[in-house]
Amino acid sequence: MRPTAAALDWQAPALSQSLQSILPGLAVEVLAEAGSTNSLLLERARQGDTRPCLLVAEHQSAGRGRLGRQWQSAPGDSLTFSLGLRLAPVDWSGLSLAVGLALADALEPNPGASPVVALKWPNDLLLRDDRGPRKACGILVETVAAGAATTARYAVVGVGLNILPQALSRSATAASLGSGYGCVHELNPAIDAPTALAQVAAPLLQALLRFERQGFAPLRPRFAARDLLLHQAVRTSQAGLIDAGIEGIADGVDERGVLWLKADGRRVAVSSGEVSVRTTGMAPHSPMAGSGA
Repeated sequence: MRPTAAALDWQAPALSQSLQSILPGLAVEVLAEAGSTNSLLLERARQGDTRPCLLVAEHQSAGRGRLGRQWQSAPGDSLTFSLGLRLAPVDWSGLSLAVGLALADALEPNPGASPVVALKWPNDLLLRDDRGPRKACGILVETVAAGAATTARYAVVGVGLNILPQALSRSATAASLGSGYGCVHELNPAIDAPTALAQVAAPLLQALLRFERQGFAPLRPRFAARDLLLHQAVRTSQAGLIDAGIEGIADGVDERGVLWLKADGRRVAVSSGEVSVRTTGMAPHSPMAGSGA
């Protein structure tokens, strides 16, 4: 039995109708509480239900981020949702970057000006200004087989977006984030979680379908404009990397979304894992890392 519908005014029927022109059959569901929206959609897919779904939870008690990190959210403090759909791209590389770029473009307060919303490879959105970068959003992408007779997979894109300022937030992790905490309230003081969802849902869905056709390569120049790591000193902690712990200068991403570093006169590729940043003003890695999905 699923939890009862959420209390906030999400206008799910209207949102669902508006998204039908992009992906017919997409359902929009809103739960008052869930353990993890990513886990719910993945379990449905494993049971054979691979219908497209945008699943929102006001409160997540067991939200998951990358590398198994946990994050809990309180109603209204943040927007936590997962978008599940069947995809069959030629190359899955760079999908989290495409997702981040779609969200950043949708949230950017002054399009055409110097970007305020930055992207930290591979899955974080940060706000940057004279106070330094502050994490506002995390992304978690997971996939499962979508049936034996198809090459498609069911992709679940989890998003955790801070809505309220830290001083107003009731989230379990908010008090421990320190100067690394950013939120969309800084970009638009009138925004709430339902409004933020309506703002990002269509651009995100369009980006996923476009990625399926074109991959990451066409997005590379736009990603570079928001790349927080570009030309910054970084240290990797990538599991399995021969040069684990190598320090270097971030040299952008290639057409597959792979991060490259300049180190000791050579270039080193980093395709997954963790990258810590050693730059003035960058807050240390926070407990909110990941999507909370």
